[in-house]
Amino acid sequence: MAETTRYAAAGILDTWVSHDWTHGIQLGTLRDFCEIEVETENTLYEITVIDSTSREVVVRGGHFFPEKTAAKLAGSSLRGSFLKVGGIYVGFSMEIVTAGRSVVTSPVRSIRVLA
Repeated sequence: MAETTRYAAAGILDTWVSHDWTHGIQLGTLRDFCEIEVETENTLYEITVIDSTSREVVVRGGHFFPEKTAAKLAGSSLRGSFLKVGGIYVGFSMEIVTAGRSVVTSPVRSIRVLA
């Protein structure tokens, strides 16, 4: 009997590389102290970019960030092996690192740059 292996399309490098990356932002393109609202399936996050180059932010929202918390935005993923470093994209989960732990959000629904 032949054995079949299945992979999610998002987990294939060619799919990831050819993805349309227009529905999101890269922190490196924003100015320092810019404010962003990111709505996920479960939470509204308020993010202030402290240093866009190093991806340092202050974040508030959800269970893990009830108060403004210093963190680093690792990037966005589909909860798999690939990470779009420094980016926030609709349909992807944000990966935020703070105090030695990584927090993965529910998928992003919308992104709004405030100022």
